Amino acid sequence: MKIYIAILVLVFALILLAGSNSPKRIDWTPTYSVNDKIPFGLYIFNKEIDGLLKKQKLERVSALTPYEFLDSKYIPDTVVGTYKIKGTFLNITEFASIDDQSMKELFYFVSHGNSAFLSMKTFPQPILDSLKIDFRTDFQYSDSTSIWLANKNVSSKKFHLTEGMGSYYFSKIDTLNTTVLGYQANKENKKRINFIKVPYVNGYFYLHMQPAAFSNFHMLKDDHYQYAQSVLSYIPKGDVYWYTKGQNSESISDSPLRYILSQPALKSALYLALIAILIFILFNAKRKQRIVPILKPLPNLTVDFTKTIGNLYYQEGDHDNIIDKKIIYFLERIRNEYLMDTSKLDDDFIKKLHHKSGKDENAIRELVFLINEYRKSYHGSLEEDLIRINNAIEKVLH
Repeated sequence: MKIYIAILVLVFALILLAGSNSPKRIDWTPTYSVNDKIPFGLYIFNKEIDGLLKKQKLERVSALTPYEFLDSKYIPDTVVGTYKIKGTFLNITEFASIDDQSMKELFYFVSHGNSAFLSMKTFPQPILDSLKIDFRTDFQYSDSTSIWLANKNVSSKKFHLTEGMGSYYFSKIDTLNTTVLGYQANKENKKRINFIKVPYVNGYFYLHMQPAAFSNFHMLKDDHYQYAQSVLSYIPKGDVYWYTKGQNSESISDSPLRYILSQPALKSALYLALIAILIFILFNAKRKQRIVPILKPLPNLTVDFTKTIGNLYYQEGDHDNIIDKKIIYFLERIRNEYLMDTSKLDDDFIKKLHHKSGKDENAIRELVFLINEYRKSYHGSLEEDLIRINNAIEKVLH
């Protein structure tokens, strides 16, 4: 056992040594979470958004759905309802994540003179249908995407972004009502539209298809933050309501091990400990398991004794003695099991025993006849008499 333990300790030490020297793997998952410091989280954007919005009031919506939040701000009226808040609804995520009921409420919010700024690679179907737009992707990977804004008064500088940039673009727009605000292009494709402004009743939708521009990677990469700043400059002056609920990594686990599992070192230590315990159990069980011996049941000495005595009587030829004991045994059974009087073996006895035991009446009658005949006989009994009485008793008792 000491050798096994020493081998396990050595193996774990080698694993820990190799793990400590290897570089930490980068998680490129596009979570777009304000809590994530990985390349495609929004931790930096969350810290800098107040400066990017030029002192506009910002409220983060993380506990309610868009429907619950906007509906709670709605003031019904007998003629035309209104909202207690005015401003822009902001949402930045990888793909469309707003439910249909929330989309209906968002359209109603925009129709009351507000706006919605959505940056995502795909958009909910209600937006595509209501605003008469559509998008597509060429499914072509490019290691560099150029993006720029259409309005030269804002900034027409081209920014060359490398990581996380999708190939989605607007393939169909309502040219009479839609304003193009930005473009994208790569080495293989011509200029594509990726940022538009679409009026809806009394408000506007701002739809942007490169959310990676707001991620940690590009906020810290060269001057890419300037592009994010220029895009956000299109948000109308006023309050901004940033929807962050439901994005990956923002939900808090209920597990009591959530802190250990959130720390790579502690997580690895936990798994190694569990593996070590499992290996120890397997080796220990193999070493300690013994063959279970087969224990013979204790002999029934009473039965052996009875057989010995019976054989003794039988060998001596004392048939009368054996018959007497057989009859005594039979009558004792009748008294104990059926509580019957056995002093007189007559027809009344036969009928009572038949009713109480359920045995065949003819078999009982034959046994009673043999017993009475034996008691009347004054000559010695033969072996045949013993066998007949024994068989008759067996029929009645079994």
